[in-house]
Amino acid sequence: MFLPYVYAPWLLPFFVPWALLPWSVAWFFWRGMNVLLLVWSVDWAYRRRPLATALVFLVLTAPLAATLDTGNVTLLLALAVWAAQFTRPWVGGGLFTIAAAMKWFPAVLFFFLPARTRLWALIGLGVAVGLTLATWPQTLVQLDLAFNFPRPPRLDYVLFAWATVPWFWTHPDPLWWLNRRGLRAIADRGRATRRRWSKAFGERPTDGLRSAGSDIARWSGDFLGLRRQSGAPSSGAPSSGAPSSGAED
Repeated sequence: MFLPYVYAPWLLPFFVPWALLPWSVAWFFWRGMNVLLLVWSVDWAYRRRPLATALVFLVLTAPLAATLDTGNVTLLLALAVWAAQFTRPWVGGGLFTIAAAMKWFPAVLFFFLPARTRLWALIGLGVAVGLTLATWPQTLVQLDLAFNFPRPPRLDYVLFAWATVPWFWTHPDPLWWLNRRGLRAIADRGRATRRRWSKAFGERPTDGLRSAGSDIARWSGDFLGLRRQSGAPSSGAPSSGAPSSGAED
């Protein structure tokens, strides 16, 4: 059995060094690199939330074993998104871009990145789109193989859940928007914004457009780390220390 090359044509330089090595050497270093990086991430997570980390790791055992056995890149890409939450924004944006370009599914993890890293990720994705268009004939072949070549069920994609661990482990209330108080706060802000825009548009349409544009610019600046928050770094990167809530399992 064999699997064809189904990644973007411009990503070939990332695979060439491995193709130049003897199979036994490349396989040893590839698996060793995956295991060492996984151990590092497990150690980081276990020191902060031991019980939760053990439960998550237990759920991921089957896809992890399948990935290590087949030599797939899924684990490495999940760890790249993991590392993107701790590195410099431009490095994190590059890591996320490569992960999302190799397998499109990591794109859903965009919202877990620190604010400034999201900005660099958008820049990187723009570059990736340009490279894809520059190699469009080869990209069409890649798309045909990706969608039509028969492959087993993609159990390994579950591993991308591991990339969300730093975000959940470093936020005191990561699901605040799902509880009653969080939903009420979101609804109150939405109503206040609607009333402000309605009043501005009612008095003068240009004032309404200016108010809406100002709010959208402010939200975008906060989301992409373009506005510095007082007393906090603009990148929004999670701390490498204990979670701010101080809670552990």
